[in-house]
Amino acid sequence: MNEEELRNLMFTAQQDDMGPFVIRYPRGNGVMVDWQRPFKAIPVGKGRKMCDGEDVALLTIGHIGNEAVKAVAELNAEGYYPAHYDMRFVKPLDEALLHEVFKKFNKVITVEDGCIEGGMGSAVLEFMADNNYKAQVIRLGIPDKVIEHGEQPELWAECGYDTASIVTQVKALVVKRNTHTIAS
Repeated sequence: MNEEELRNLMFTAQQDDMGPFVIRYPRGNGVMVDWQRPFKAIPVGKGRKMCDGEDVALLTIGHIGNEAVKAVAELNAEGYYPAHYDMRFVKPLDEALLHEVFKKFNKVITVEDGCIEGGMGSAVLEFMADNNYKAQVIRLGIPDKVIEHGEQPELWAECGYDTASIVTQVKALVVKRNTHTIAS
């Protein structure tokens, strides 16, 4: 999701008895100014809850999670409160985290800067089916078509997984909570 995560994943990958380890990271600019922090090993296959929420869960993988962070802030200001989970790993998936998500939410949006078919969202759907969960799942990512070259934000918007697209999808799924109290 950011430079610190990348450094920690690289640090984790070179630990003793780690075995094969693949790290995918996108082209482009970083998001952190203060990225030189002490190394920490990350438990393999463990995601993290970025924020709790109601009604809908956003599941992200990688740098595009920063777009979800912006979307959550924008949505919170408008009275929508999605939860956000950074999956961190596609293989192995954090099954404990997914059990938590599907026990609490019947609306889930996956967001990835990768192919929709065969990507993280597909793995989440397989987990859901294998564990007999029922939820409405929307997968945002790169569609199965040729995508022209461009700047990352332009391509995220074209493919429908930028901040504005995430906001639109959450609003389409969730009834806005009444944030005003009516005086009697």
